[in-house]
Amino acid sequence: MLATRDLAAILRFYRRVHGHSQTETGALLGYDKTYVSAIELGKRRLTDVTALRHVADQLALPSHVLGVTDPADTDFRALVQFGHSTVRLAEIARQAGHASEAVAELWPLVARLEARAKDGHTEREALRLLADARLGLGTALGNVLPEERLSTAAHWTAKSLDVVAFFNEPALTTTALRMHGNELRKAGLLGAAVNRLIRAASLAPNRTSRAAVLPLLARAAGSIGNALLFDSAIQEARALLDEVDHTSLVNPVALYEIELRGLIGTGRTRAAIRRAEQGAPAPSTSVAPQWRVIELITTGRVRLLAGDHQGATELLVGAVREARAQRLPHQLQRVLRAAGGTLPAARDAADQALSKLRAEMAA
Repeated sequence: MLATRDLAAILRFYRRVHGHSQTETGALLGYDKTYVSAIELGKRRLTDVTALRHVADQLALPSHVLGVTDPADTDFRALVQFGHSTVRLAEIARQAGHASEAVAELWPLVARLEARAKDGHTEREALRLLADARLGLGTALGNVLPEERLSTAAHWTAKSLDVVAFFNEPALTTTALRMHGNELRKAGLLGAAVNRLIRAASLAPNRTSRAAVLPLLARAAGSIGNALLFDSAIQEARALLDEVDHTSLVNPVALYEIELRGLIGTGRTRAAIRRAEQGAPAPSTSVAPQWRVIELITTGRVRLLAGDHQGATELLVGAVREARAQRLPHQLQRVLRAAGGTLPAARDAADQALSKLRAEMAA
């Protein structure tokens, strides 16, 4: 149980921080001024658990600060510790090409945290964990859902923004806007995506944070055909490559694919062909497996535009194999669009793989 001198110090510190007199603090706690004075002087002891909980509640302190612990407190601490580990491991799994496993880990955590918040438990640490878990769940869903259901992924990243606003932290806000903007793009809500990503870039508190936004902004700008915004974002992203640590998004391979797709999206097919002829950068350990699928599809599109049907077919069929292994229905749908009626072998391979994947998901 809390020592008398500790409670005395806590009360004095609280009054000093908030500028309260002993009378004002006593009124807040429902005690007489003389009782507060006696506690601060060590003449009175407060040992009753209910009374200590009351003080903690009124001063907005975690109960364990006043020496009160119970199974609920222990459960909360375990939940937070477990939750942070779950979010980290889920992101590692997603980056390693196992997004479905990430979803399986995250949705029970999100459900538990939301139920806790609904019951009135809104501890700051739990809310921060909820924001991170929702972002992770939305991003992982964005990998494993087919195109017609990608709005679900955007829904979960959007829900994180409600919590993130509570913290008013530029780094956290930038991350949330970046991840939500990318899911909006994948769901086809391109104007909203660009809006979120521009805001994320403007709020980025440092170069590393801004570097993480720029490739996604370039992608979204290319999708809406905004050549000026695309060129600006991709050029700045390339310039920052030598100044920040490489990640699964911020690396030469990812920027190569984004550049090819953006050049096509902004109507510069010949420039895309010339860029592809220069060859892709050497892969590095920072490149996530799904980026290999994305790059194969985009490069296949460029080959097809250049009239190389055989090369395009080989690339797209290779993408189908990788997308099937990683359970990426959205990428299989991209292959179907890229192959169209021109590359029947690639189209049939993608169609069969997508049918099998959907059957497995429905089982």
